[in-house]
Amino acid sequence: MNLDALQHQVEGMFMTKAFLTTIASLAVVAACTPGMLRADDTLAPASTRFQSADTEETPDFQRHLVPLMGKLGCNGRACHGSFQGQGGFQLSLFGYDFEMDHENLLDRIDTDAPAESYALHKPTLQEPHEGGKRMAVDSWEYNLFLSWIRGGAAPRSEEAATLTTLEVTPREIRFSEAGQTQQLKAIAVWSDGTREDVTCLSRFQSNDTAICEITDKGEVTAGESGDTHVVVFYDNAVVPIPVLKPVSDRTGENYPQIATTTPIDEFVVGKLSKLGIIPSEVCSDEEFLRRVSLDLAGTLPTAGDVRAFLSDQSPDKRARKVEELLATPAYAAWWTTKLCDWTGNSDQQLNNINPARGNTASRDWYDWIHKRVSENVPYDKLVEGIVVANSRRPGESYREYCERQSRMLRDDATEAYADDQGLTYFWGRRNFRATEDRAIGFAYTFMGTRIQCAQCHKHPFDVWTQKDFQQFEQFFTRINFARNGSDRDEYKAILEELGVDKLRGGQQRRAIADAAKEGKTVPFPELVVQSPRISAAQRKKAEALRAKGKDVKLPGDFARLLGGESINLAEIEDPRTALMDWLRHDSKQLFAKAFVNRVWANYFNRGIVEPTDDLSLANPPCNQELLDYLARGFVENGYDMHWLHREICLSDTYQRSWQPNETNLHDERNFSRAVPRRLPAEVAIDALAIATVSDEKAARFLEEIDRRSLGLPGVPRNRSNGAYYALSVFGRSTRESNCDCDRSSEASLLQTVFVRNDETVHELIDRRDGWITQLARGSSSKSANRREDSRKADAIRQRMERIEQALNRARKQGNEKQIGLATRQLKGLRKQLAELEPQKSANVDLDVASVVDEAYLRTLSRLPNEDERAIASEFVASSENPIAGARGLLWTLINTKEFLVNH
Repeated sequence: MNLDALQHQVEGMFMTKAFLTTIASLAVVAACTPGMLRADDTLAPASTRFQSADTEETPDFQRHLVPLMGKLGCNGRACHGSFQGQGGFQLSLFGYDFEMDHENLLDRIDTDAPAESYALHKPTLQEPHEGGKRMAVDSWEYNLFLSWIRGGAAPRSEEAATLTTLEVTPREIRFSEAGQTQQLKAIAVWSDGTREDVTCLSRFQSNDTAICEITDKGEVTAGESGDTHVVVFYDNAVVPIPVLKPVSDRTGENYPQIATTTPIDEFVVGKLSKLGIIPSEVCSDEEFLRRVSLDLAGTLPTAGDVRAFLSDQSPDKRARKVEELLATPAYAAWWTTKLCDWTGNSDQQLNNINPARGNTASRDWYDWIHKRVSENVPYDKLVEGIVVANSRRPGESYREYCERQSRMLRDDATEAYADDQGLTYFWGRRNFRATEDRAIGFAYTFMGTRIQCAQCHKHPFDVWTQKDFQQFEQFFTRINFARNGSDRDEYKAILEELGVDKLRGGQQRRAIADAAKEGKTVPFPELVVQSPRISAAQRKKAEALRAKGKDVKLPGDFARLLGGESINLAEIEDPRTALMDWLRHDSKQLFAKAFVNRVWANYFNRGIVEPTDDLSLANPPCNQELLDYLARGFVENGYDMHWLHREICLSDTYQRSWQPNETNLHDERNFSRAVPRRLPAEVAIDALAIATVSDEKAARFLEEIDRRSLGLPGVPRNRSNGAYYALSVFGRSTRESNCDCDRSSEASLLQTVFVRNDETVHELIDRRDGWITQLARGSSSKSANRREDSRKADAIRQRMERIEQALNRARKQGNEKQIGLATRQLKGLRKQLAELEPQKSANVDLDVASVVDEAYLRTLSRLPNEDERAIASEFVASSENPIAGARGLLWTLINTKEFLVNH
């Protein structure tokens, strides 16, 4: 069809909806006439095709006009894309709602006199425009907009092709010096086979403007040395392009041969070689032991551990140490704590989730995960127990369920909540009841993805739209955590049997808790999956009738997996099974990548994707091949968490020294060295305990976790008391939202003050089962009064504990009189305790050199160097007595940066 024939056909048609649809489809034909196609069958950019106002091509609403409005900023947050719009005119944010945008534009265009359209006058400042001048009259942008109006202002056709790929070249940019430029080119490939250069219609951003800047035309300019990404946005596509500028001339043939003993090392060194970064040497045995013990098991190695590891000359001792740590209860406790962070185990959100008093729900939650981590249950199986959890077992009635759960609350219980198949409490949290909260929380927890933006509009940095969010949300509509169970009659019957049916509110809950404590059967909340609107039998009958030609309509509740297929929930008994199946088999592997990325961050202080809960297209990995390898290997090895830990810990990349060289001094992104990082809260508090405790007690820390911070289950409502106060000082996860940022790793002045002056720390140093007491008692064991002194000291400590509780209450209430009284009482009791402790008064003969070595080993996991040994020995020797000197040295070492930092 030539242009004359096309024009003749158009002139014979009326301005109808049929016309608008037809003209939109014919626009492609007009654009593909001879002279308009490039040699590679790609349409020339709109900036070329609409350079002249007399072009006969009619732009497409989706392909050209909406991207143009995005390019000009019209549908941005600060302009007409805001929820209120601007000047009475609103567009969908980032142009995701074609129907809304077209409808609202119609009020501002004039198809009879296109050039007089208000939509053209405002951005060209022919009319006052608060957003300023966005385009000039006769510019290609103006001509494109004008041509669309002149062509009938057609909307997006219902049969319109969809964007399949956005090809951006070059796929990677490498600069050699500042000021160099590189032009990007973006080609849109549509499902109808059309290809078009859309560079001029794409939006661009730099993820680090210090390393490179990018213009609105897609020209990238090099800045400082390093690496980042520029991101290209067009239609529903988001494409990141790596940008690298080496930090040295050690690239290509100048790059040295670096040993790559594992696949991880190959991918890391491959990236470093492009940047001219030489990795640090492999760390010493002392550094490795301390680092892996803290990272893998959350536990500081004892002095004995360090000595034994250094004396072991076998070549596989590091691999054996990893295996040894993986088998410890401390490993299971630390990674249970991490999983409780990510899944949201919080006392505040578990209010009234079971009839028992206290924080039993958070303890049940912790124990349920701990059992599976200690047994190394595959991660996907562990998550399956959460995602598709059910309260009742197959064939179990509501009463039988309540009887079984009630038995678990008894002192002589032979079965625990951890033995149940599913973690039902996950679905009963107060902040996880609304379907939108569940959709957001589910994506955070199991996909490491933030989709909350799509709740209101198109996600600015990914492909999700509001419609995608709403369709994904449908998976959670039939899931109900019924506080009164699903069998209302049986629930009432149990209340009547207990004699509490007339009570209300808190009074009834307390009575039920008392009955549970007495071993009686009490009613329990229940996780319920509601049935589809019609049963399977009804559906089968309806389908049979329809097969006979009957006009039978079957209701359908459709939900869509993010980036996946549409699911008819009416045909699924439990919608969560579709979610779990998708997590395992989604081609993007977000499920595996999210876990791998979080585990990696535990070892390197940052994820391969950072932040770790923001796996989005516009926030790409710093090493895509590395993340893909680990995720693929994790899946292929049956989601074996031990495999992942081994793979990371046994790589040279993990075992690099923290000491930098001239090329990697500023690298904190590409894993060329260990980056010193503050210990996590639980690990820091436990490290203080291990460093100060006796040798005998320290030797059991990897095995006995009951009294350790790693074993604390939830996050209490009041975090100002006891161990929880210390943990809050060091940034333990608050578990208030779904964000990984609920945990803080930042250093603060309060942490310094705590370690130096807090009563808790001084009590750790001076405690009866502490190292200082061990030193003193080792030299005064013949004292006839030692047993009596010990008894008196215990009584004083018990009294001090009661007074400290009263002091905490007084502080909460702001009762200055009680605070003063309790403080004076504690001061007097500490004085009495000091007189009973042998280390305070015994003038004993200690081997100063041994004490100094021991102090360094138990705190810094290494022996002192000669200068440190000389200074420390002089300090101990010159103190009023050796015990006081040892105490002062221990206090000094736990107050060093080296102690509270993992390196």
